[in-house]
Amino acid sequence: MSDLTGEIIDNRYQLLRVVASGGMATIYAALDVRLDRSVAVKIMHPHLANDEEFVNRFIREAKATAALSHPNIVAIQDQGWNEGGVAAVFIVMELIDGFTLRDVIHDRGALPVAEALRYFAPVVSAVAAAHKIGILHRDIKPENVLISKDGRVKIADFGLARNASLGETLTAESSVILGSVSYLSPEQVQRGISDSRSDVYALGIVLFELLTGVKPFEGETPIQIAYRHVNENIPVPSTLTPNLLPEVDAIVLKATANNPDKRFKDAGSLQESLQALMQKLDPKRRQLSLELDIPIQSVKPEKKKRSRLEAIKSITASHDFKKGAIVRERTNPNKREDSAATKRKISKRVKRNRAIALLIVLALLIGGYQLIAGSGTRVSVPSVAGASQSEATSALTALGLKVDVTNQIFSEDVPVGKVISSNPGGGGKIGVGGTVHLTISKGLDRIKVPALAGLTLDAATAALAAAGLKVGRTTQSYSTTRDKDLVITSQPPFKSDARKDAAVDLVISLGIQQLTINSYVGKTSDEALNELTTAGLKVNATYEYSDTIQIGTVISQSPDGSTPLAKSSVLTLVISKGPSALFVPNVYSLTELKATTILENLGFKVVVRKIGTKKFKTVTNVSPASGAKVSPGSTITITLG
Repeated sequence: MSDLTGEIIDNRYQLLRVVASGGMATIYAALDVRLDRSVAVKIMHPHLANDEEFVNRFIREAKATAALSHPNIVAIQDQGWNEGGVAAVFIVMELIDGFTLRDVIHDRGALPVAEALRYFAPVVSAVAAAHKIGILHRDIKPENVLISKDGRVKIADFGLARNASLGETLTAESSVILGSVSYLSPEQVQRGISDSRSDVYALGIVLFELLTGVKPFEGETPIQIAYRHVNENIPVPSTLTPNLLPEVDAIVLKATANNPDKRFKDAGSLQESLQALMQKLDPKRRQLSLELDIPIQSVKPEKKKRSRLEAIKSITASHDFKKGAIVRERTNPNKREDSAATKRKISKRVKRNRAIALLIVLALLIGGYQLIAGSGTRVSVPSVAGASQSEATSALTALGLKVDVTNQIFSEDVPVGKVISSNPGGGGKIGVGGTVHLTISKGLDRIKVPALAGLTLDAATAALAAAGLKVGRTTQSYSTTRDKDLVITSQPPFKSDARKDAAVDLVISLGIQQLTINSYVGKTSDEALNELTTAGLKVNATYEYSDTIQIGTVISQSPDGSTPLAKSSVLTLVISKGPSALFVPNVYSLTELKATTILENLGFKVVVRKIGTKKFKTVTNVSPASGAKVSPGSTITITLG
């Protein structure tokens, strides 16, 4: 479109200079003359203003973004149609004076993890806020992430928010979106549908670029890139940038999984994993979220004061005790004083009792000595169960005992070489020099499961019986490696240890499974690939241009499905790559770098011509002209002036 610099839009916004230009609109730095503040004005290209769908998309961007209030989302301030001047549909938003995340990747390449996450985390936070209220971005890429000179990160361009379809995405007019093919999820390419997980996929690609400095897939045409996203897994970032943490690889791979069900369900879930990773990289982040842990002060219980009643009871009890003592003392007969004769009688009795006690003690001592000594000293045998044979021998010989291993048996509980029991057992008595007999464990009684795969059931039964085992449960299963009625596997498997007489389960082959296949000609490649792969067939997908068959639709298949196929057979599908021609995008007023990037992303070869003496040059001419239909890989000449 022509340069509108100097125009005043809606009698309010004076356009000062071109900031950026894409396939749908041009963005100007402008001055709000009513409030005397700098703003950015996005004006739709005139040739699109007559297209109701594009106008609706343009307005949808304003409404979608205006519904969001987040510090990392470019704020929308106004929207309308210019009246009384140049015809224009416009959106007014805050002006971010700085650069894009694409500029950072172009200048710096791969970033350290911590720095990459500083750029990436605000983007995820913004998209998570949008997902929370049901708004999708659908065009996440580094070009739409703006970074102000003071370091604020903001995401812009909700132009595809809500209900955008694949058909809209892959049109010539929206060439700026064609440049976004590297961020389209497999389901957008195959079925033209998207949800929050599609935004998560694009976020994962952006994080991959920040960590590696390159896009995951390159190709000669956008279609080739798109189908690599469908049919290949994103490379592990650490294979391109060594020494990345496994957690970083895991987040990227989960976000970019081909199957949407295996991705984070939305940007909020991705944000949780990202926060956990950032806390691991910087443990101080975790401390900021901890609550105060104030211990509860313990209160010592006061000693209970005795009540007046209890004190009276205590005094009364004391008084009764003393009174009883006095009464008992008074009722005792008068004490008779010991006479000299009484003393003499007591002394004889004491002497007699002492003599008897002495005799009893002597008898006990003699009997105990004979019991203990007997014919020789006896030793208490310590418990040696669970000890090794050498440990038990050392402990017993130190007590003057002999050791003999009388038995070795298998045991399920005692490890091999350990003592199971002794005779006498622990705590038993034996004379010095006596022999303690030990029973030693031979360990587990196990039999090696013989090789059974490839045998008939009768032969397998005989082999198990010869090994001391028996046949357990038998089941049947299809097999591509074993003929019908032969053993596929056993449980426990070959060479495993099994108890004697244990049962071994067998799986018997039903042979190769035969599958009935339908014709998928005219159906989507997604439907064909999913059903054929799930059925157990190997699919060889090839791609051809077609001006009559819609992109992503099966042109032909071989075999054609008229006869059954054995499972694991190879079936070839020819899938349409769509028309063999592309439209030249509008790159007028762009810098050499931005124009070249857009054209090369579409698979074009670019030739640059420079004219004039201006120091800052932008595209003034494109050949073939914008909107022209050309073959993939064609050469586009841009003139800078």
